[in-house]
Amino acid sequence: MLKLLHIIFAITVMSLAGYALITDDYTIQPYMMLFLSLSMLVMGLREFQKGHKGYGWLSICAFIFILYVSIISFL
Repeated sequence: MLKLLHIIFAITVMSLAGYALITDDYTIQPYMMLFLSLSMLVMGLREFQKGHKGYGWLSICAFIFILYVSIISFL
């Protein structure tokens, strides 16, 4: 389940980034950052399940930072 969510979020991020690069329209960047943060959360949870606590905490910290940046850019 987590692997499927990670793939879906990664494809969403790549498609939004590709759209922004092709059209030079960066108004969707906060949404891209939001999906990137969710992808990092799922990656962290997967690392915890594998038993890699260090990489799990690193991914969770990256999730918190990217989510903060996304919320700031929405405002």
